[in-house]
Amino acid sequence: MGSCLSSGGGGGGSRRALHGGPHVPGPGRRRRPAKRRSGSCSSSFDNTEEPLLHRIPGRMFLNGSTDIASLFSQQGKKGPNQDAMIVWENFGSMADTVFCGVFDGHGPYGHIVAKRVRDLLPLKLGSHLESYVSPEEVLKEISLNTGDRKTSEDLVHISANGESRVYNKDYLKDQDMVQTLIGSIVKAYRFMDKELKMQVDVDCFSSGTTAVTMVKQGRHLVIGNIGDSRAVLGTRNKENKLVPFQLTEDLKPDVPSEAERIKRCKGRIFALRDEPGVARLWLPNHNSPGLAMARAFGDFCLKDFGLISVPDVAYRRLTEKDEFVVLASDGIWDVLTNEEVVEIVTKAATRSSTGRALVEAAVRNWRWKFPTSKVDDCAVVCLFLDSQPNRLSTASFSKEKHISNAVTEPEPDTASTSTSTPDSGTGSPELNGVKRIDTLVNLPVYVPTKE
Repeated sequence: MGSCLSSGGGGGGSRRALHGGPHVPGPGRRRRPAKRRSGSCSSSFDNTEEPLLHRIPGRMFLNGSTDIASLFSQQGKKGPNQDAMIVWENFGSMADTVFCGVFDGHGPYGHIVAKRVRDLLPLKLGSHLESYVSPEEVLKEISLNTGDRKTSEDLVHISANGESRVYNKDYLKDQDMVQTLIGSIVKAYRFMDKELKMQVDVDCFSSGTTAVTMVKQGRHLVIGNIGDSRAVLGTRNKENKLVPFQLTEDLKPDVPSEAERIKRCKGRIFALRDEPGVARLWLPNHNSPGLAMARAFGDFCLKDFGLISVPDVAYRRLTEKDEFVVLASDGIWDVLTNEEVVEIVTKAATRSSTGRALVEAAVRNWRWKFPTSKVDDCAVVCLFLDSQPNRLSTASFSKEKHISNAVTEPEPDTASTSTSTPDSGTGSPELNGVKRIDTLVNLPVYVPTKE
């Protein structure tokens, strides 16, 4: 329990800024100015701040657990572990506020990019939360566009840059606060991508990372997502059975709205012969890099050809029926269905063991479903939504399908949002019997010619 919680930051002495600000020296102590490496770009985060960041109380980024969360990550067989994760309690110095995130890197430097985003993105989000974001400012990035996705009558559908978002009408009750959360997430993602492009110590030309992040503030839940990591809610239905509700959509290149944007930007989408059904994003005139997602941080070789880092944002007002949220990289979702994930969490002996139980189940399924392939990296964050640390769900688990072709129809007394792709909660039958290849195809990297 709490084996990797930050230490050394809560004792007496000077108080450290929550969002990674500089340490304030105590009386009589002088701090030497940090030396900057020659040639490094100006950045809000450098090596001198990293040790301070890792000691912030309530910030957890390694395998372990607290009363409300369980984290676990395991390296696959493809090289360095490119997955990263974080849980940050009392985020933004606000009580009952938690930030969670899972990041799945890809490419030669994906492991570095994922950890850099894990460390920087919460800081940027926190700085935006401290200043009010007006609705008019947010709406500059939002255009009304329902697209081809279906929603229930209780949902308001909005999109950013043509990319869908879903909000529940209940969010209007706390519009200012929720709008601030939503606007801050959108801005933080945008500035995060710009920061990666400026940093000279990380080559993000053909490396990047997905991100699924969540801010829980009281009963409000706001999720931001790019790529194919996923967030799933465990909630109870009318029969008091625990069922999954998918909060995010796997943003792959063949999702209709994503494919339309990519083709409009001259990017190409096709699957390789030996992995049918796995659509990939390619440069217009080069068979590279073959990215298996439509949005990501980094991957700047594709940013002019349809790849974006604008997050798909969903809002949900939590009810007493909502029990936990699981955020995980595609190493989990490629081999476990939403229903299986919820069932594993329900049957776990303790809350602290839920993360490990999910990863171990995924590894077993990888070896069974893809025996000729290397096991992928896995990372899981399980956040429990009630205040009873020793309690697991008392609701019986239901295997009934709870995801329709577009969105789950909400219960009459529950507020739910988000979209999901057809059969996104199920496995990939078209991959059975074929070799599973990395998120980024191992082909020669395209390098622009000098004029």
